[in-house]
Amino acid sequence: MTEIAAQEREPARVPERLLPDRSRPSGTAASRVSSPALPRWVLIPALLGALMVLLPLVAMAARVRWRDFWGLITSSSSLDALQLSLQTSATTALLCLVLGVPMALLLARADFPGLAVVRSIVLIPLVLPPVVGGIALLYTFGRQGLIGRHLEVMGIQIAFSTTAVVLAQTFVALPFLVLSLEGALRTAGTRYEVVAASLGARPSRVLLRVTLPLVLPSLLSGTVLCFARALGEFGATITFAGSLQGTTRTLPLEIYLQRESDPEAAVALSFVLMVVAIAVIAVARRRAPA
Repeated sequence: MTEIAAQEREPARVPERLLPDRSRPSGTAASRVSSPALPRWVLIPALLGALMVLLPLVAMAARVRWRDFWGLITSSSSLDALQLSLQTSATTALLCLVLGVPMALLLARADFPGLAVVRSIVLIPLVLPPVVGGIALLYTFGRQGLIGRHLEVMGIQIAFSTTAVVLAQTFVALPFLVLSLEGALRTAGTRYEVVAASLGARPSRVLLRVTLPLVLPSLLSGTVLCFARALGEFGATITFAGSLQGTTRTLPLEIYLQRESDPEAAVALSFVLMVVAIAVIAVARRRAPA
């Protein structure tokens, strides 16, 4: 009887072949170590897609007249366009931060009727042709626009000004920040925010000390992408802001005009814009969360 009681108190032993292998990583780490094999045929369309993007860039770089490159990109109109593009793109990125962060927070954390409709409205600039966006802005902030007519009475004119450039760039770039940040907020969850609130932190303190630091990599990445999108904006800008040297003629507009009068300068400026875009994308990639 004593032996039977001892056996009942002793925990049952599981055969070693049924025990998990402690030497192997589990969960996410295992998926990182051994990814499932891809079918070989995937390589062919992937290479074709890469060539479709790479070959036009290589062809453009091959057409640059390198011995005259510096003179082509340092003309007064080219420098004015580059300076204006950098200034307006930086302002646009800042404006996207101010407007986009609250929008992303509402879409990720709030729950109200019509949320899906609001999200769809935010994404409209992604699918609209930029020219259509420029026309919409013109009929909103133009001299006879929905809001512009009232601003005109106060002596404020937005259309065909540097402010119009910033508004056009913000219109097309804002969804990039909202989408990037909303996804990061949903992935991060709310557990840390709940803990901070339960310890007595006010909502503003929770936002600044908990929420935003958690999604800071995505916030920085989205801001850089907004800058890059604003830097390359053309359609909405020329429709809503026009092309006035030193005022509204950004680098893409300068390239378009130089294409008719000086193709060599247009190619050189296109190469400069391409290099800046690659640098911006590289920075965004490094800032993106793993």
